[in-house]
Amino acid sequence: MRVNKPALAAVTAALSVCALAACSSDSGGASSTSGGGAKPLVGVDYPRSDSDFWNAYIKYVPEMAKEVGVDLKTTSSQNDISKLADNVQTLVAQGVKGVVIAPQDTAAVIPTLQQLADKKIPVVSIDTRPDSGKVYMVVRTDNRAYGEKACQYIGQTLGGKGNVVMFEGDLASINGRDRTEAFNDCMKKDFPNIKVFGEPTKWDPPTAISQLNTVLAGNTINAIYMQASIYLPSTLQALQQKGLLKKRGEDGHIVIVSNDGVPAEFQAIKDGTMDATVSQPADLYAKYGLQFVKDAIDGKTYQPGDDGHGGKIVKVGDQMLEDQIPAPLVTIDGKFPDSLAVDDQSLWGNQVG
Repeated sequence: MRVNKPALAAVTAALSVCALAACSSDSGGASSTSGGGAKPLVGVDYPRSDSDFWNAYIKYVPEMAKEVGVDLKTTSSQNDISKLADNVQTLVAQGVKGVVIAPQDTAAVIPTLQQLADKKIPVVSIDTRPDSGKVYMVVRTDNRAYGEKACQYIGQTLGGKGNVVMFEGDLASINGRDRTEAFNDCMKKDFPNIKVFGEPTKWDPPTAISQLNTVLAGNTINAIYMQASIYLPSTLQALQQKGLLKKRGEDGHIVIVSNDGVPAEFQAIKDGTMDATVSQPADLYAKYGLQFVKDAIDGKTYQPGDDGHGGKIVKVGDQMLEDQIPAPLVTIDGKFPDSLAVDDQSLWGNQVG
């Protein structure tokens, strides 16, 4: 599956216009039942369009809808939980039989989940796991593994000594909490001589850079852990302006590890300005989010165990199942334990151009 850059840019631009209008769109027929061979009508809310990762997910959804066999209605909530609630009501009014969402505030989405449960409309949550509520399936990766992989790479690369700045994601999100807690726990356990400057950013790059500059004013930094790729451009620019952007292998190189696996990260790894990232599977999020919601509409049930596509389904709490899809560490040559080389063509970041 290959998409050229102009095509992806066109899709992103069109969706951004749609997001500003809080619009809802079709990507197929208007069938709303799964009986008699008709495709079920599914609603998908895009959580945001301000990152390469989410724009790739947006690109994959209509492609995967055709592969899975569902018709679509889509909305965009642009990281606004109240807009997400409104969008879900719009989708329900349009007759969707299931909903795929990616709530960025995992506590505030609970009332919306209850409303959908009352209407017996199944929900699949992508990327994030709601703090509670009824969800047919959560499709994400083990986000604690993100923090642990970043910790191990940085800790071993620095030889167990130095200072690290961590750009914490929004701690209102399970992803931000998981990555932050796992990174800190790993550092305390395995690399106690590394000092971690944990900087809350709420997934906001300007906030991250402001806090990075504050730390740099009084400290020598040896590594940066970015919990998302949205920080990369401004981080490289900030280091360049301070004369601190050294390539891998040069004296004074600051080790940079990120999460997402977008093309820009891969290019930076090849250029030597960053070192590693964890590839979060935008393509598989789209595919299995739609597959699971279709299965829910069809009445299929799942139990914990092998998910049949390289991951595992685990039980979370009393009423949630989570399909944990693998997310590999990506390095320049794939020689770090359990990592893939940056030019590995199985990575979705190498398929979208």
